[in-house]
Order: sequence, then structure tokens, then C-alpha cells
Amino acid sequence: MRGLRLFVRPVEPSDRDALAAFYEKEGAPAAIPACGLLGKLLGEIVATVAFEVTADALRIDDLFVARELRRKWIGRVMLRELEQLALKLERPILVVDDDRGVAEFFRRVGFVNEGKQWVRTLR
Repeated sequence: MRGLRLFVRPVEPSDRDALAAFYEKEGAPAAIPACGLLGKLLGEIVATVAFEVTADALRIDDLFVARELRRKWIGRVMLRELEQLALKLERPILVVDDDRGVAEFFRRVGFVNEGKQWVRTLR
């Protein structure tokens, strides 16, 4: 894995079958995102982030990384790409609900708990 670059791009309608196969292989309960990014290593999907654009923020619905590649900074790279997209869309805030047991990851990457959600304000 060292030295490989994660290729991140928007999810396209033609990705539906590949995403379904990825989620099935990983045992993920995630729905195929209508709006999201996918990450590939060596041409294989290894991560996805689903989000929705709101009036002032990007709301993260799901962030999923292949089990064997977790703790290798792939989730952080996906969030970095999402941050760049948010700034281009002039949405300076990332928000994720605190109901999925992912609090530790989001705390480590700079999100702040604000009640029932985690929030990160972008510079």
C-alpha cells in the first residue's frame, strides 16, 4: 500500500454495479450514494463517501472504507477531498450525525461535537 495514490472522483451513474459489488463484498449495509465520492486503488473501489449539499454545509451521510484498508489514512484522504469540494461549493461546514458510533474517528480528524452531530468548520 505504501507509495500508492488513492484516486478520488465523483460517483457516476455508471458506477452502480461496481459499487453494489463493493458493498456486497465488504458486507456493508450502505446504500449506493446518489451524491458522493469514491476512492480507488489500482483500479478497485476501496472507499466511498456519501453526502448531501445543504444551504450552508455538506452533510456526510456515510463514509465507508474497505475493512482490510482501515487505519491507513484512506478515510482522511476522502474527507480532505470532500473539504476541497465543500470550499468550491462555498459550503464552509461539514456535518455528520452522531448516531452511527463513529465519534472517535471524527474527533481525531478535527470535528467538534455539537449535541447530536459532529461539525467541522473549514478555513
